[in-house]
Amino acid sequence: MATSGPLSRIRVVLVEPSHPGNIGAAARAMMTMGLSRLVLVRPRLFPHPEADALASAATGVLEAARVCATLDEALAGTAISVALSARARDLSHPMLDAREAAAEIVRVAADADAAMVFGNETAGLSNEDVLACSGLATIPADPGCSSLNLAQAVQVLAYEVRRAAVAGSPPRERLPEYATHEAVEAFHAQLERSLVGAGFLDPANPGRLMERLRRLFGRARLEREEVNILRGMLSAWEPDSPKRRSVRK
Repeated sequence: MATSGPLSRIRVVLVEPSHPGNIGAAARAMMTMGLSRLVLVRPRLFPHPEADALASAATGVLEAARVCATLDEALAGTAISVALSARARDLSHPMLDAREAAAEIVRVAADADAAMVFGNETAGLSNEDVLACSGLATIPADPGCSSLNLAQAVQVLAYEVRRAAVAGSPPRERLPEYATHEAVEAFHAQLERSLVGAGFLDPANPGRLMERLRRLFGRARLEREEVNILRGMLSAWEPDSPKRRSVRK
């Protein structure tokens, strides 16, 4: 089950999977394409004999799977996380098709951890889950029946990332050091606090504006140093900042 290269840095995240058979089938889909890092967020039934049965020879993927309480925990350390959805979202990232998304995932995974995020079999991903990710993708299925089984969706994306990984690429400059998921989340939390403190954001109704700001900064694909600069600026603008106090003196 050992993998190397970008495939070894790509994790498959299943958010609240309700059927253990789908977890097992997803593990099998991953293994056939050289992926081994499975992360489960609040699974309804796991471990479970049906998951083992549907995994077939991929029980090793199940045994190594991590179970997390939150999506933030599942995405910790990732430099890119792509949410899979059958429908576009009004306040979200530009929608990529599966092949475009896979190419970007593999590009980033050459140097850093990456994640593909799949939702519950019935409800899919919530808007909050999508906004927690740095990208959004869809499988261009027939409009008359666009919803795939969870394990089938994992199989399609696993195939696309393997295809992108084995295709090879011409020599390239080293990628920027993108900010990790938790660094970006900490920045958004500080930004919200600063906007509330400045009176610009209504603390009773922060949702719409903060969603738009997440979309803005999501398009920018923030680097680690950029997040540090932005957080430093916010800290300097805060009323109790030592820098602001020294200027007023």
